[in-house]
Amino acid sequence: MIEILATLSASAAAGMRVGVPLLIIGIMQGQQLWSQVPILSHISPHVLIGLLTSWSLFELFASKKLLGQRIVQQVELFLSPLAGAIMGLAVATATATPAWLIAFIGGLLALVLQLVLVGWFYRLRGLPLWAVLLQDILCIALVFFAVDAPRQGGLIALCLLWFAVRSAKQWYEWYWQNRRN
Repeated sequence: MIEILATLSASAAAGMRVGVPLLIIGIMQGQQLWSQVPILSHISPHVLIGLLTSWSLFELFASKKLLGQRIVQQVELFLSPLAGAIMGLAVATATATPAWLIAFIGGLLALVLQLVLVGWFYRLRGLPLWAVLLQDILCIALVFFAVDAPRQGGLIALCLLWFAVRSAKQWYEWYWQNRRN
């Protein structure tokens, strides 16, 4: 059960940002640098450090402006399921659960959270700066929780999933209310 909570935490982090969680997981492995991470272990660590550092910096700085948020969200919408699956597999190493199921759950959770972020972005016509900063902090915290405190990280991820469901319900009611008017 702890492995599933760690998977949820890591995948939720990948649902908010793509490069930052993958970069942190690689750095936390020390000298091995992604050698235990599926898919990424086949790519040169030097190339990965360059790509993930560049994308992470772009995510962190470009997401503070409206145009940057649009670019980041379009790219992350397509990459978040892959990053969620990779993050889920990276933290769930010793579990009896099949790897394909962990990858599926991780990718699906990351996609759902990214869809909610895109929905709020278009509903609010851009995310406020405080929300973007909260997203960055929560993303980094979820990666550390996935490794050090999977129960707490998993509970935060489940709360984020609950928030996503509530958001979808609110949007549905808002849509029908506006349609009647």
